[in-house]
Amino acid sequence: MFKRKSRRPKSATYKEVWQRGNLATKLSFIFMGLAQLKHKQWVKGLAFLITEIVFLIWFVFSGVSALSMLTSLGSIKSKRVVYDSTQGVYITKMPDNSVVILLFGVLAVILVLAMIGLYIANLRSVRKLYVLERDGKHVPTNGEDLAALLDRKLYATLLAVPIIGVVAFTVLPTIYMISMAFTNYDSKHPIGFSWTGFAAFKNVLSGDLAGTFFPVLGWTLVWAVCATATTFFFGVLLAMLIESKGIKHKGFWRTIFIIVYAVPQFISLLMMAQFLDLQGPLNTLLMNWGWISHPINFISASANPMVARITVIIVNMWIGVPVSMLVSTAIIQNLPQDQIEAARIDGANSFQIFRSITFPQILFVMAPALIQQFIGNINNFNVIYLLTGGYPMNNNYNGAGDTDLLVTWLYNLVFGQTQRYNASAVLGILIFIISATVSLIAYRRTNAFKEG
Repeated sequence: MFKRKSRRPKSATYKEVWQRGNLATKLSFIFMGLAQLKHKQWVKGLAFLITEIVFLIWFVFSGVSALSMLTSLGSIKSKRVVYDSTQGVYITKMPDNSVVILLFGVLAVILVLAMIGLYIANLRSVRKLYVLERDGKHVPTNGEDLAALLDRKLYATLLAVPIIGVVAFTVLPTIYMISMAFTNYDSKHPIGFSWTGFAAFKNVLSGDLAGTFFPVLGWTLVWAVCATATTFFFGVLLAMLIESKGIKHKGFWRTIFIIVYAVPQFISLLMMAQFLDLQGPLNTLLMNWGWISHPINFISASANPMVARITVIIVNMWIGVPVSMLVSTAIIQNLPQDQIEAARIDGANSFQIFRSITFPQILFVMAPALIQQFIGNINNFNVIYLLTGGYPMNNNYNGAGDTDLLVTWLYNLVFGQTQRYNASAVLGILIFIISATVSLIAYRRTNAFKEG
């Protein structure tokens, strides 16, 4: 005997739903939730209907105005005195606050898009109800709908609040920041500003900021590579040294280096800045020992750029090596000892074992973490800002020093005298593009991705 195959209900087009549906179904194309209310799905129906009513009220009284003003960011761009013929006096008109206009305009766009998405969800729900009713299937009741939110649709229930939080605190600020890059928002236009298209991008990439952007970008990439490679390599060597046979009190040695990591980073960096000062303990010790005749200028405003850059890389090693040591220790302790013993029997020395067995397996496990660490170093604000403050300053740069990264230069542009918010927004976008591109290319080349 042949078993009959269960057939899924044949779906329907929206045209069929509109033409053959009942009155409540047709009205749901205009007033959301009516089809759900007809089938006594009270919670879903009222949620759709009330949301639409609230949205329409907001859209009429605020949304239209916010969207219309978004195109111009306000009609009055600067303070001016005009004659008021109705009062017969001169009055001062303040510029429109383009910051607030842009914020509410972006919010209005997001709300409109969210409403469109909700309307599509309503139409899908209406079509599903129509198909169930057409085929004589069971239509879920209000209680069954609510129970499903705690069972097979639990993911939707749990994701509702996080999604709202992501939209409010991540999506909205990100879109707002990106929008700033297409305006002339700076110290000359602090309140009333206008759309300028890609002028800010052109200014950063080929204008007066290009002479700063490309050198700082080059140093940022060099810094990220060196900071990541040194902490990883020396962390692995330190872990192997502590795990070597014959080393006693291994837990004690690990604890010493973990303490460095446990101390808040800003305390360590400020302490190192004092230690490396022109009159600091390091220069004093070196002079007392007779190793140097004059203090070495490591990180001050008049330091040699190369010395300052090497210094920040070395200090970053002091902070970052313990992390790599901990991860490497866990990997080394779980390495297959039979492979290592077999290599030793075959006559391999310690270096050959490290090169062919230990290091490749550590790199395989840590490759994704190294990519993440590399991106973190591109945006490593703390080390540069707290240790050198970007010094030594470079007269050929616009608001940046020789040790400034893109992220610290961005900070200087925002809180410096020029307050070039549009250029800062452009830098934020470019940093994101660089980070995302490097991450994708590097991750796709790792063995963890190829063998995953």
